[in-house]
Amino acid sequence: MSRRTPPDSQPPAAITPAATAPTVRGRCTLVGAGPGDPELLTLKALKAIQAATVLLVDDLVSDAIVAHASPAARIVYVGKRGGCKSTPQAFIEKLMLTAVNEGETVVRLKGGDPFIFGRGGEEVEHLRAAGVQVDVVNGITAGLAGLTALGAPLTHREHAHGVVFVTGHAKPGDAGTDWRQLAATARDARLTLVIYMGVSGASTIEQELLTGLPANTPVAIIQHATLPHQRHAVATLGTLHATITREGLASPSVIVVGDVVQGILAATTSAGAGTRADAAAPARRAG
Repeated sequence: MSRRTPPDSQPPAAITPAATAPTVRGRCTLVGAGPGDPELLTLKALKAIQAATVLLVDDLVSDAIVAHASPAARIVYVGKRGGCKSTPQAFIEKLMLTAVNEGETVVRLKGGDPFIFGRGGEEVEHLRAAGVQVDVVNGITAGLAGLTALGAPLTHREHAHGVVFVTGHAKPGDAGTDWRQLAATARDARLTLVIYMGVSGASTIEQELLTGLPANTPVAIIQHATLPHQRHAVATLGTLHATITREGLASPSVIVVGDVVQGILAATTSAGAGTRADAAAPARRAG
């Protein structure tokens, strides 16, 4: 039989709610959704999405990926896309922390990889500072998937000894990338450059890179990598900005600069397509 406390007496300290029912915290996982094709999700990412009770979803995550979430899960869209109105980062971090403190299993679902220009580092720092344990599940980044979808590698023993992932969009107050120095380094070390969020600054990027790289350096611009509506254009560094403008390519796109693109450029030119942007068949499609 349970013991009842007389109405006129106080319960002993040992059985107060604070002592017997401590707050149960939830958990949080940052999950990389990859470039868009749901078949490119990792198994670990899929399991995390299915187990989540709350998902905070980036704008670039495709509906086909969100469809893997539990029907009972609460899905919150926290859109972030360059050049568009975005949910403030501080507000997203507050939502994550609030949900964890409510005991939810939280997944922060990000396009590409959380730790490659996904602000995953900032979010991990914020949560850990609040005492929250955070897990991270990597995803395939668009810079790799985009060029792969065109049938080219990022590195090649004959053409590129390494690869640099770099952002073309600096935060306010930041001088951003030293493109002249990067061009010289890429030339001397034979590196492929993969530029994220660089479409809006393509004119400046082109001019600065031309100080160290030849104008005929091959470039590829891939928009909506791996999705059915993927588009791309192949050109040269000296015509980068003009090609983007002419073909109407926009965000989200990645720009790949280097000799690894040479084979695609040669094939495109011999086919008579020039630098025309076409709908490209993704490397893999959803079944």
